[in-house]
Amino acid sequence: MDTSGIGRRIAYWRAERGYTQSDFGHLMGQTKRWVQDIEGGKRQQDPRLSVLMRAAEILRVPLEQLLTDTAPQQAADSAPPAGALRVIDALYGPDRDDDVPPRDVLQRRLDYCCVAFQACHYAALSRDMPALIGDAGRAVHAAPVGEQGEAHALLSRVYQLVTSYLHKYGAATAIPAALAADRALAAAERSGDPVQMGAAARRVAKSLVHQQRPAAAVEFATAAARRLADGLTDRGALGLSTLGMLYLSAALAESSQERTPGRVSAAGGYVDEAGDVAARQGADLDEDYTQFGPTNVTLHRMDVLLRFEDGWSALEAAADARPEALAGMTRERQAGHRVAIARASLLTRRKGAAAAALLQADELAPEEVRGRPETVNLVKDVVRVTRDPGPALRTLAEHCGLRP
Repeated sequence: MDTSGIGRRIAYWRAERGYTQSDFGHLMGQTKRWVQDIEGGKRQQDPRLSVLMRAAEILRVPLEQLLTDTAPQQAADSAPPAGALRVIDALYGPDRDDDVPPRDVLQRRLDYCCVAFQACHYAALSRDMPALIGDAGRAVHAAPVGEQGEAHALLSRVYQLVTSYLHKYGAATAIPAALAADRALAAAERSGDPVQMGAAARRVAKSLVHQQRPAAAVEFATAAARRLADGLTDRGALGLSTLGMLYLSAALAESSQERTPGRVSAAGGYVDEAGDVAARQGADLDEDYTQFGPTNVTLHRMDVLLRFEDGWSALEAAADARPEALAGMTRERQAGHRVAIARASLLTRRKGAAAAALLQADELAPEEVRGRPETVNLVKDVVRVTRDPGPALRTLAEHCGLRP
């Protein structure tokens, strides 16, 4: 066995996970010198399989990633579902000459789609969204001069929802999601509405993260927050929710980069800024379907720590969320929080807790768990490190298209 190759791969994945040699040694129950030796290929000619299995578990990679340089296989359902493809087709589809529905009808259809998103009914969303994209676009062209601002605002909100929906499917839909985000921002700017401009800006920021440009995303979100702060504050709770979500977007973008003390501090600072805005707002609200308020700030604080691979601190932050407040959140946010708990639990080697959290998320919102590549891969990881997954976790894995 090529010990030097194994050591090189361990060093690579250790750095990817943000562990120092001392950190990794502590997790392995060994010294820093032991890590230095095994990474340098000096530890032993044939490392014990149990040692490599333990290293793979801590680094959260398949064992074969330490044994070979072959690229890992993606989850079976990493391609977007058919519903997402229909939405993408609508983004590129030609204009039609159909009659334009009244704006109040379009608003009701948009509200229905927003509620469907919050309930994780993505199949319903993908069924209704393609026609809404075309109708909202035609409504802009048909609007009288004095009503074009409102028509552009509604079109922007449609594209914002499309962006959020497509982001659910990760890299496979990153390009059309970026297109939708750009269109949302252009329509928002034409509307002159600071709420729509701020809401669209955070979709652009998230798209930049999906395009592997997190530093640009941080700058974009913070610049928008500075530029729009006065106008948003004048809009009361709706504007404050929009401003707070911009700061949270900056925090998530900052924590999407390699962990450094400066970035940890900066991301925490953006969460604190959002916390100040939430305190001014005064309560958990769902203005413009944001779910913004003190509880959402707490959940984002956890998410930031989790992105920095600090599982224990993430779990401590999650404990600050009141159960009754969590119960008042949407299914999308509740399920997402349980997925985050599962990820933090896996980071801290609490396999049973990780499995339990995933099963809770699936009970709340199956489409949030079974249809998203990121979550499917998490299910795969939890099953892989669990000696006896049990019937419930095995069934979930099968529903995700995995073979437990």
